[in-house]
Amino acid sequence: MSALPYFFEPTVTTSSTHFELSEPTSKHCVQVLRMRAGESLHLTDGTGNLYTASIVEPDKKKTVVKIDSVVHTPRPIKNVCIAIGLLKNTGRFEWFLEKATEMGVTKIVPLICERSERSNLKQERMQGVLIAALIQSKQTWLPMLTEPLSVAAFIKEHPAAQGLIAHCEEGNKTELKDIATHNDTSILIGPEGDFTETEIETALSAHYVPVSLGSTRLRTETAGIVAAALLIYKN
Repeated sequence: MSALPYFFEPTVTTSSTHFELSEPTSKHCVQVLRMRAGESLHLTDGTGNLYTASIVEPDKKKTVVKIDSVVHTPRPIKNVCIAIGLLKNTGRFEWFLEKATEMGVTKIVPLICERSERSNLKQERMQGVLIAALIQSKQTWLPMLTEPLSVAAFIKEHPAAQGLIAHCEEGNKTELKDIATHNDTSILIGPEGDFTETEIETALSAHYVPVSLGSTRLRTETAGIVAAALLIYKN
């Protein structure tokens, strides 16, 4: 049996008995997949709920479905936040967002660093990348994507039980793979030109632990994915 079509519908609720699909979802169901009344599909609201629904009234603009069942998946035990410097190349940043979502990162914070070559972000487009990755990987928890922040603002506004910073400056750093990680961890990843001494000192003053991601110098987006892998999949 083939897998059911999978869609993101943030306004569906666990109290819903029937639900009107958004126009893009309706169009995809009726015009692309040519689904008919009685056929089933999956919906997620991005907050842990997976709905199995069946089409009642197919329509290319407002298909109505009946909610047949709901299964809730608890939040991941590991709450991993990647705070990462904005990249000049938007495509590379989108690649990071896609892969981080697939891996189960819970929060992504774009950083406006002193050496950043970009200070803005098309939030709606980036949110679309997250949603597409959520659907592709068939997850039910959509990562939080915040507005861009400075390093100091991030540290102040997004406290975590464990704070880490990966930078390229010489000094006493611990390999991330060797650190006993907490279930609530934030890690700072610098932009193309790395963090400045001031930004590093700001993090260290807030008790962030300096870490190394290995012996090679990584691109920003690669460093973000390596950090995510080490934090999420480490036992």
